[in-house]
Amino acid sequence: MFKKILVANRGEIALRIQRACRELGIQAVMVYSEADREAKYVKLAEEAVCIGPAQSALSYLNMPAIISAAEVTDAEAIHPGYGFLSENADFAERVEKSGFQFIGPTPESIRMMGDKVSAKQAMIKAGVPCVPGSEGELPDDPVQVRRIAKAVGYPVIIKAAGGGGGRGMRVVHTEAALLNAVTMTKAEAGAAFGNPAVYLEKFLQNPRHIEIQILADKYRNAVYLGERDCSMQRRHQKVLEEAPAPGIARKLIERLGDRCVSACKKIGYRGAGTFEFLYEDGEFYFIEMNTRVQVEHPVTEMITGVDIVKTQIMVAAGEKLPFTQRQIEIRGHAIECRVNAEDPFKFIPSPGRVTMWHAPGGPGVRVDSHIYTNYFVPSNYDSMIGKIIVHGDTREQALARMRTALGETVVEGINTNIALHRELMVDAKFMSGGTNIHYLEEWLAQHTR
Repeated sequence: MFKKILVANRGEIALRIQRACRELGIQAVMVYSEADREAKYVKLAEEAVCIGPAQSALSYLNMPAIISAAEVTDAEAIHPGYGFLSENADFAERVEKSGFQFIGPTPESIRMMGDKVSAKQAMIKAGVPCVPGSEGELPDDPVQVRRIAKAVGYPVIIKAAGGGGGRGMRVVHTEAALLNAVTMTKAEAGAAFGNPAVYLEKFLQNPRHIEIQILADKYRNAVYLGERDCSMQRRHQKVLEEAPAPGIARKLIERLGDRCVSACKKIGYRGAGTFEFLYEDGEFYFIEMNTRVQVEHPVTEMITGVDIVKTQIMVAAGEKLPFTQRQIEIRGHAIECRVNAEDPFKFIPSPGRVTMWHAPGGPGVRVDSHIYTNYFVPSNYDSMIGKIIVHGDTREQALARMRTALGETVVEGINTNIALHRELMVDAKFMSGGTNIHYLEEWLAQHTR
C-alpha cells in the first residue's frame, strides 16, 4: 500500500479522497490554487502545496506544477479525482513516466474510451448494446453522410468524437439541415477539443440516462455495482441522481452489468469506471464511458456498502478486488442532490462568503461538502459546493429523508439551488419515478415563466 498520495483536485472530491486516505493510513498531500488557500481540506492537511494562481489553466490543469508537487513531497501516487486532468491520457502518461502511480486506468484505456468513436467500436466488439449510427467517424463525402443519416432515420444527433459534458452535439431533424450541422459541429469540436472528428447517431426522443458503475483490478477481475438513474438533467448537466433506477427489471440490469464486466476484461480496464447508457422502450444504448470516479458515486456506495474511492486506491496499489460479484448486494434506495452556489431557477452563479452553514443529519443522511461558515466560494470554478445524499429501505423512505434533510440545510450569504431540490422532491412525476432526460427542462419552462 502507498504511504503518501498527492490529491490533484479541489472541492468536495479532494476532501473525499483525503478521508479515504486517512482510513487507509495513507498521508494525503493536498494541492491548491491561491483561490483555495482557505479550503477545509487544506486546513486539515498534513502537507499542502500551492500550485499556482486561481485560473485552472495555471493551477489544477498545470501538469508540470502537479508533478513537481509530487516530487518535492515524495508522494508515490497521484489521485486525479473527477474533472480537470482525471480523463487526460497525456497526464496519466506523464505521471507514470515521472515514476508515480496514476490512480485510475492506463493511459491506453483513457485514450480508447475518451474518443467516443473508438469507445463505441470497442463496445460493439464486446457485445455492449450501442445507439444505431455511423460505424465510426463521419466521412468527408456529403453523399455518404446523407446516406448514413437516411439509413439511421431522422432525427439524428451529430457528436464530437472527443466531446463530453454535453458539449459538441447538434440534433438534426431534416436532411436539408444535415450538412450544415456536420460542418458547424466539426468546427466547434476542433476548437473545443482539438479533434474535429464527429460521428452520427439516432436521436432518441425521450430516453432515460442510466449508468453502470464498475470496478476492476489489473488481474482482469471486474464487478459492477448496480446502476444509477441520472435522468434529472439541465443542459446535459446532472442535477440529482438515484440508485437503483426506478421501474427497470433487475434481470435487464444484471444482463447489462454482466456485459459491462465482460467489456472491462476484454479491454484490460483497471480502476473505477462508469458505462453510460440511454434507456428507451426497454432497450439500453451505450453512449460513453467515464474513466474516473464520478460526482454521483455516493449513491452507489450507499446501496452496496462498497467504498469506491478506497477501492480505487487499493487497486492502483496492485491489490486484487476484495470482493466478487456474488458478494455485491443491493440494499434499499439512495438519492443525491447536488448543491450548487447559484440561483435555483435562473442558474446564475453565486460566489461569495458563506455567512452560515448548517448541514442536515439523522438516520441515512450523508453530506459531502468542503464548505463551512465563513468559507469564501470562489468564482473561478464549477458552482458545486457539496452533495446531500440519503439512504432508505425503500425509495419512498429515501424521498422522505431527503425532504427532511433539505428542510434542515441552511446556507446563508450566497444563493444555492436547494429551493429547486425541495420542489422536485414533492413533484408528482418525479415521486412516481422514471422521468426522462428532458423532464427537468420542461418542468423549469413551466415553473419559471
